[in-house]
Amino acid sequence: MNRAGKQTLFRILLIGPALLAITVFMIVPLLLMAYISFRGRDYSGGVLWDQFSAEAYIRLFFERELDGSLALNLNYMFIILRSVWLSFLTMVISLAVGLPVAMFMATRDAKWKAVLVFMVTLPFWTNLLVRNYAWILLLRDHGTINSTLMWLGIISEPLPLLHNSFAVAVGLTYSFLPFMVLPIYASLEKIDLRLVEASFDLYANRWQTMRRVILPLAYPGIVAGCVLVFVPALGSYITPELLGGGKTLMIGNLIGFQFGAARNWPFGAALGLFLLTLVLTSLWLYARRYRGELEGGQ
Repeated sequence: MNRAGKQTLFRILLIGPALLAITVFMIVPLLLMAYISFRGRDYSGGVLWDQFSAEAYIRLFFERELDGSLALNLNYMFIILRSVWLSFLTMVISLAVGLPVAMFMATRDAKWKAVLVFMVTLPFWTNLLVRNYAWILLLRDHGTINSTLMWLGIISEPLPLLHNSFAVAVGLTYSFLPFMVLPIYASLEKIDLRLVEASFDLYANRWQTMRRVILPLAYPGIVAGCVLVFVPALGSYITPELLGGGKTLMIGNLIGFQFGAARNWPFGAALGLFLLTLVLTSLWLYARRYRGELEGGQ
């Protein structure tokens, strides 16, 4: 074997394990899910493997009447739109809270930066299920928040803080806020503070310095944080299940219900592919936006 052949073989051996893992754990499950989504439903549970059907995708928008005709049914679309809205709201709130926190962290002394990063990542040391149960104790009718407000005389009866969209948004923001803070902090930490001083020397006020100097330099971290918050929030399961109380379904809960209680695997697979499409579309839009900013800055 010549030198070129040995180099090719060496590259194949290097990337072989990664390609094998991607194929076994990603490509094959996705192909299987796509295959199941076009199979018929076995009403006793499972899949009719020998029956081709697009019924799972039709069900996303329509329902069948007793005579077999199709009628428009947007209930599932409402759940999907609610998922997108709550994920977007979580992303916006996380950005509004995470950007000041990241700026504060990036402007501290070196000895405090490690402590602050540790404090931001500390919630990850506790299981997500436990953290969501903690929010139930805080938000329930006679929980800490309502009891404190009633003791202070601010309210006379408990506020409905649990089992609604508000509780889900709070839980999602709390769960994914570190994913916003850390990328922005990583970008801000690299900023040369002499640029900020120069903007003040050129008579820029605080808002102009923020808009023309800090935000453009922090833009990669902001984009990364928005992606890291929006994408996992879109497919979240535990938080809507516990804090939503079954009243605020998101697409992740709907998929779990189809594979579990409803035993409608083709429809669950179709919903999973639909969720994957939403995620990939979001990543594509962010990539286009980020590339446009880079081209505009050149």
